[in-house]
Amino acid sequence: MDRLCRVTAAFPSSDLSEAVLRPVRGHHAFEGCVEQLATAIRLGVYPAGSSLPSERDLAERLGVSRATLREAIAALRSAGLVRTRRGRGGGSVVDYRPQVPASGEAPDLDAVRAAHLRDVLVMRRVVEPGACHVAASRELTDAERDLLTEAHDVVAGSSDPAEHRQADSRFHLAIATVTGSPLMVQAVTRVQADLHLMLDAIPVLPVNIEHSARQHKAIATAVLKGEATRARRVMENHCDDTAALLRGLLG
Repeated sequence: MDRLCRVTAAFPSSDLSEAVLRPVRGHHAFEGCVEQLATAIRLGVYPAGSSLPSERDLAERLGVSRATLREAIAALRSAGLVRTRRGRGGGSVVDYRPQVPASGEAPDLDAVRAAHLRDVLVMRRVVEPGACHVAASRELTDAERDLLTEAHDVVAGSSDPAEHRQADSRFHLAIATVTGSPLMVQAVTRVQADLHLMLDAIPVLPVNIEHSARQHKAIATAVLKGEATRARRVMENHCDDTAALLRGLLG
């Protein structure tokens, strides 16, 4: 996890948090803040042990008052996602660490609807290959290439199952980020959040991690080389394999 935190701190101005956190709207400011911050934490944009940005920075990014932001952080604290350090140098530190079921444990999807999750897999099959095609079709900046390369290196080097799940999500968010499309980032963030819920209900299988690692490398290579058709095709295969695994284990 320390390595993941170090890489997070090293990301340049195209930091994933800048893409994932966006202004919330109207009368749902509190709920919007909670949703976006909780999703960013669960997907590993802010890994366990890392500090959230300052209240001033988060309030500006989310377009809310600092009072509303404090209420949202208090909700995250009550849910056990963050803890707050007082005094000089204080702030909110991420406490969330995904719980990965051991092999042989029964899946538990009591909190979600199966029909919605099946729809998520359909949506993902459209959105993420499209993101790869768009990203590979662009002339990426050095910062964007660094962002994607770093995200791939982290997921490739993650051996801990819980760390790997978050690093995997960060890699997919990095691809969406380098498309240069805020709407694409929103779509992939939503898909990854729901996908994360499904993956948390099944054990991490080493053979699947090895297979995914090969696909991740092929995807990153294709995007960085500007091979749009190949990038889309490999991501399609990656989405199909994940969907097959989930259908098999979740029924």
